Amino acid sequence: MKNSIKNCNKNSFVRFENVHKSFRGKVVLDGISLDICQGEVFCIIGRSGIGKSVLIKHITRLMEPDRGTVFYQDKDILSFNKKEIFQLRKEVSMLFQSGALFDSMNVEENLSLPLEEHTSFTATEIKEKVEEKLAMVGMPGVQKLKTSELSGGMKKRVGLARSIILEPKAVLYDEPTTGLDPIMSDVIDKLIINLNSRLNITSIVITHDMNSVRAIADKVAMLHDGKIIFVGTVDEIEQSKDINVQKFIRGISD
Repeated sequence: MKNSIKNCNKNSFVRFENVHKSFRGKVVLDGISLDICQGEVFCIIGRSGIGKSVLIKHITRLMEPDRGTVFYQDKDILSFNKKEIFQLRKEVSMLFQSGALFDSMNVEENLSLPLEEHTSFTATEIKEKVEEKLAMVGMPGVQKLKTSELSGGMKKRVGLARSIILEPKAVLYDEPTTGLDPIMSDVIDKLIINLNSRLNITSIVITHDMNSVRAIADKVAMLHDGKIIFVGTVDEIEQSKDINVQKFIRGISD
């Protein structure tokens, strides 16, 4: 398959154009062109260490390409000033594998912090927002728990609540089901789908969990040897003739 796709029937949310990135001479992204449409659940798959996290860090300018361009809602993010980058990172939230919660804070304090830093909400309004977002992820009433008291699945859900606390336009998920049992993985998958629809956001999910991909993806792209070797629907990837695609989705080693 050609190393690009541009077929959004609706507005493009993020677009990569010929993005290259290397580290110490090792090519990680080799001319990536990719269009992610507004409002979809878009999964990026590929083997561990292949560069999936590197790719999505370009969306919030945590990384910058050596060559090429990244567009956010048709605006070149490399032209953004500090204020625009700050706004971009409010609008595009990232959920890390660990949940990235502060151990020294309880759940309420963890969720309140972004609101205290970035909004003018009153203390009462902040409490209401925290309660609302915890309910959305199926975690009502846990505000006073320390993060050390949370299970892995609970931490994921609290981390997800914090990632949506500022009501972003998109959430970037970095391996959201890693380390979870199948039942909790299913819970997280359903939350991704429900929040994507309920909040009318775009969800970009890095994963190597094909069960999760089959459950949530509107579109899926596979990264291999620095290139996008497949973009399409779940049904289309199942039918792909590419040997590297088939090895990955069926869990077959070389």
